[in-house]
Amino acid sequence: MSQDKVSRRRVFYIPGYDPIHPRRYRELYRKEGAAQAAISGYEIALAPKRGGGPYGWHVTGRMDGAEVAADVEVLVWSDIVRGSMATSIPATYAQLVRCAWTYIASGALRRLMWLRKGPVIAALYPVGMLLLQLALAIGLGLAAGALLAGAAAVAGLAGWPVAALRLAVLALVAAAVLRWFKRKDGKFFAHYLMHDYAYSARWKGANPPELEARMAEFAERIGAALAEDVDEVLVVGHSSGAHLGVSILADLIRQGRVGANGPALAFLSLGQVVPMVSFLPRAERLRADLAHLSARHELTWVDVTAPGDGCAFALCDPVAVSGVAPADKRWPLVISAAFTQTLSPARWKELRWRFFRLHFQYLCAFDRPGDYDYFRITAGPLTLADRFAGRAPSKSLIDRPASKYTSQAA
Repeated sequence: MSQDKVSRRRVFYIPGYDPIHPRRYRELYRKEGAAQAAISGYEIALAPKRGGGPYGWHVTGRMDGAEVAADVEVLVWSDIVRGSMATSIPATYAQLVRCAWTYIASGALRRLMWLRKGPVIAALYPVGMLLLQLALAIGLGLAAGALLAGAAAVAGLAGWPVAALRLAVLALVAAAVLRWFKRKDGKFFAHYLMHDYAYSARWKGANPPELEARMAEFAERIGAALAEDVDEVLVVGHSSGAHLGVSILADLIRQGRVGANGPALAFLSLGQVVPMVSFLPRAERLRADLAHLSARHELTWVDVTAPGDGCAFALCDPVAVSGVAPADKRWPLVISAAFTQTLSPARWKELRWRFFRLHFQYLCAFDRPGDYDYFRITAGPLTLADRFAGRAPSKSLIDRPASKYTSQAA
C-alpha cells in the first residue's frame, strides 16, 4: 500500500485489566484528541458509532492534506474483570498468598527483575500495601482491646469473659479498618492490582475458559472487518490487552482469514506487560502465539513503551525476552514513546509520580510530540507500516532471553 492511501480504517481497541465501562475510552479519545489536534495543527471530530453492535465511536481526521474516516470499537471484557474482582477481603488475602507463591516458586519473579525493576515493584506494591493494611488493622484492634481490658481492670473485671470480649473487639475493629481500606481502594489500588496479577497467576499463564471464549468473539469481529471495504484494520492492545491481541491475531492468521488482497492489518501494542504472563509455566499458548506472530508477513506489529512508565516492560521485546524468537523473526518493531522528550519539562514534572496516569499516556496528547502520535496512527492517512517504514528499533532495546519456561502449545 502506497503512502497517503488510507481513507477508511477500522480500529479495534483491547483494554487492559479494567473493570470500568468503555465509555471512559471514548471520553479519553475525545478530550486528548482535541488537545493533540490543537498542538499539532490538525483536526479530529468524533461522532456516535454507526450502526449497532459493541461500544465504539466514529472519527473524522483531517491532517496532512487528507480526510480519513475511522470507526473505533472497544472490545469489551470489563465484565469478566469485574467478575474476577468480586471477592471478599479474606479471599483477596488468599489470592495474595497464591499469587506470590506462583511467581516466587516458578522463578518468574527473579527473572522478571532481570528485565525491568519498575513493573516488578508495581507487582509487589499490592502485596506490601495489603500486608501493611492488615498490620494496621490488627494493631488498631489490639489497641482497642487493650483499652477495653484496662477499663475492665479498673472496674474489677477479669477472666475469660474479658479475654473473649477483647478478642471480639480485635476482630470487629480489624474488620472495620480493612473494609475502610477496601472502600478507599480508588486511592490505594491495592485490591485492584492484586486482582490483576492474581488473574494470570491463578492459571499460571493459561487463559481461563471465559476469556478464551471472549477472545474468540473478538477474533470474529476483527475477521469480519478484514472482509470489509476498508484500507486498514488496526488492532490496539494496551497493557494486558497486548497479550490478548497477540493470541487473537495469531489465531486469525492460522485460520487463513488475513487475505493478501484485503485491508492492511496492523497491530499496535502499548505499555505491554507480556512477560508477566509469558514467563509463567503454563503460558504455552501465549508463547506459541508470540513466536508465530513475530514471523508473519501478513501484518505490521509496532510495540510502544516508555522507560517513564513504571507499569510496563519498557523497551523489552516481548518475543525475544520470552525466549521464543524464531530464526525468521520480523516483529515487533520496539520503539520508545520517550516521555521525558515528548512531554515538556513542566508536563513531565506534573505527571512523573502519577504512575497509573502515565500508564495511559500512550492514549493521550503529547505537548512535544515525536514520531509516535496515537491520533495520527488511528485517524491519519498513513498505514502503521508506512508510518514507521525504515524506523530503527530503540537503541535501548532489551532482547536477551530471560524466561525459564519456553515450551509452546502444539
